[in-house]
Amino acid sequence: MYMQALRTQPDAAVVAICGSDTRRTAAFADKHGIQHKYTDPVEMFHSGHVDAVIVSTHNSTHYSHTLAALDAGLHVLCEKPLAATYTEAKEMADRARQTGATTMVPFTYRNMPVPRFVKRLLDEDFIGRPHRLDLRYWTGYARSGEYLWRLDPELAGPSGVLGDLGSHWIDMARWFFGEIEAVTCVTSRQIDRAPRPDRIDYEPSDDGASLVLEFSSGAHGVIVVSAVCYEDSEFGQRHQFDLHGRNGTIHALNDWKDRQQVLAARDGGELEDQPIPADIWGGAARSPVGQTFRDVFRTSDVLARAWVSAIRDGRRVEPDFDTGAAVQRVVDAAELSARQARRITVGEIA
Repeated sequence: MYMQALRTQPDAAVVAICGSDTRRTAAFADKHGIQHKYTDPVEMFHSGHVDAVIVSTHNSTHYSHTLAALDAGLHVLCEKPLAATYTEAKEMADRARQTGATTMVPFTYRNMPVPRFVKRLLDEDFIGRPHRLDLRYWTGYARSGEYLWRLDPELAGPSGVLGDLGSHWIDMARWFFGEIEAVTCVTSRQIDRAPRPDRIDYEPSDDGASLVLEFSSGAHGVIVVSAVCYEDSEFGQRHQFDLHGRNGTIHALNDWKDRQQVLAARDGGELEDQPIPADIWGGAARSPVGQTFRDVFRTSDVLARAWVSAIRDGRRVEPDFDTGAAVQRVVDAAELSARQARRITVGEIA
């Protein structure tokens, strides 16, 4: 996703890459015409070849790589979840603020047409005072039972699917309805996992989670995420939103095939299709959804492309490390809630 996006960003040039596997790193560099190749990230950070870096590694190394990059005076885009814990994420956000770096955490889905239109309707007060939201993310990448590093706590952190999928929807929930004050969470593990390739024993993370959210506004919400659901689409996933307020209702669907739809009704009115405005689509294909996704992130000024533009202009861009840390705090609260079987206030996570 990053190479295609940066290739068409006029203010960016990918000049260096770092990877732990020398052969694969060299092959990737040769394929994409990248001049400088490294196996030591700190060496690359201090090489003088780069102004900014994308950290797209196992979650367990986000913290160390990002701090090293910030200390080298670089701007940083770090994949989600920002860190393994809120303590680490907060330190990363604080360090970025101290160094003046332009940062980003790529919560991808808030840039797709359906969520953007839902956000616009909310900002226009379509539903009035928010009462509740329900966000569902169903995908099937963990159905086969094979070993997955994303569900290995040593590489992905302790939160499993909460960090991998839940972080996207926690970000979305905060974006839609504001700050989250408390969370109650139940996690599940439906599929037995294969051993690690090195045969070292490990306890796989959960592959599903259900969260009840309490917002500062008084609204409530439910997030359901699962990596073991079969969905017949190119990306093997499905997204659904339901939002209710004092004055109206919004239902939204992205089936990741050919439906990107928003239905809405004012209090007392009929539920009607709400066409997504042309300015939100921009130049992106409207179907199939996979092509919409590729067009949005390769040609629109979002995520990595927006981050580069913000670096050029010397300004902040969302979602940044502060947002990433706030999301990680809720992830930690949810993980603690599931472990202790109780309601957790986000303020308990320090």
